Amino acid sequence: MEVLFWVGVGIIIYTYVGYAVVLWSFVRIKRLFNRKEVEQYDFNDLPEVSLLVACFNEGDILEEKIKNTLALNYPKDRLKICFVTDGTDDGSEQIVKKYPEIQLFHKDERKGKNAAINRVVPQINSPILVFCDANTFLNEEALVNIVRHYKDEKVGAVAGEKRVAQASDEDTAGAGEGAYWKYESALKRWDSELNSVVGAAGELFSVRNELYEEVPDGIIIEDFYLSVNIAKNGYKVVYEPEAYATETGSESIGEEKKRKVRISAGGLQMVWLFRGLLNIFKHGWLSFQYVSHRMLRWTLAPLGLLAVLISNVYLAYTVGGIYLWILYAQLGFYALAFMGYLTQNLSKTIKIFFIPYYFLFMNYAVYLGFIRLLKGKQSAVWEKAKRAKVTS
Repeated sequence: MEVLFWVGVGIIIYTYVGYAVVLWSFVRIKRLFNRKEVEQYDFNDLPEVSLLVACFNEGDILEEKIKNTLALNYPKDRLKICFVTDGTDDGSEQIVKKYPEIQLFHKDERKGKNAAINRVVPQINSPILVFCDANTFLNEEALVNIVRHYKDEKVGAVAGEKRVAQASDEDTAGAGEGAYWKYESALKRWDSELNSVVGAAGELFSVRNELYEEVPDGIIIEDFYLSVNIAKNGYKVVYEPEAYATETGSESIGEEKKRKVRISAGGLQMVWLFRGLLNIFKHGWLSFQYVSHRMLRWTLAPLGLLAVLISNVYLAYTVGGIYLWILYAQLGFYALAFMGYLTQNLSKTIKIFFIPYYFLFMNYAVYLGFIRLLKGKQSAVWEKAKRAKVTS
């Protein structure tokens, strides 16, 4: 039982703290030996790009999204803007039609984002494809900062940064999601600098057109599938923090739960599909990054939390000593998380309560995602989580 306890503790600490420390250490060492500047395009030499925006019933923000897109700084003769509105019933396609600068791809039938993108990509000839969500807003230099990396032929994809704007002081879900993405963004920067990003965020990412592979039916998190496939095939996936997509957090913890469970189900699906990445002799650094940054979060770390709690109770009762004090600390952590649950609807987030709560909430979502995956209830046309609206 002691072995189970300490192995569980080790997995949890390594997954959420240790990997960040190890990764940062490797990056520091690499910087000592490699200070070569990356060759990039000049503005006037940038290649043609197609920006694909898939949207379903985003009519309430679509005008704002279009204006944001048209304001992007990129050579106009080398930028093709494509909106895909399959299955919308709120008139989104009529809004897009008002803008002749935008190419509309519309189909009445709704089969989900994967099917929509798979349908449209073969019709596009631009060497670089950039994908972003309809409910996110890009910084003006986003495309320039992404595309410049493709000067390096070893780069197969570039991931932008996801930023979460807190809609108001009462936006508890947004506070938790925003804190998580700051931590996640730091890991992605270091992953990219060491070797390659392991999984891009669908809010903003790009690929070489020639490397795009049709996403199979049933894939839940297509952005992760596409980017990891490219890395697995020997190309580098770069992280570019100066190209960012901003969106508000989920409308509520209930809406955030819907999103987290879906991602967890997708993550577990990816663990099986990319099981070949466990072969470190074949994939080297990518295997190390994939296991440390992704696989452990979706498998052993959530199991470890449960194993550590149960074994700790047993050891505190049978051995006592340090195990008793560790149990007190664990129970205190869970008590703070429970207070976070009780106070989630207060006017302001109390971080000492909410951070433990959000941490456990994310791990709990993995269990729910596993159940959903077993039941086969995850549709390609899943109901998206509602986003909070900014209040003045």
